[in-house]
Amino acid sequence: MIEIVLDTRTLPEPIDRMIHTKKVKIREADGDFVITPIQESSEMCPLLGMFSDGKISTDKFLTQKQVEKKLEV
Repeated sequence: MIEIVLDTRTLPEPIDRMIHTKKVKIREADGDFVITPIQESSEMCPLLGMFSDGKISTDKFLTQKQVEKKLEV
């Protein structure tokens, strides 16, 4: 089985007009080709930024941790 991701602009125009996403996954299995539109999420992954919903940078997180360590001593 072969699987690749393509930009829809690389597809022939009739197929491009039928697909309303920017990328598609094309899979070949047993001589059949399946084109699946890929929905891209514009939201940031909530696990980025050390469980902070992406609202805190890594530098800020490390600075906070250093302050906490100083307060423990």
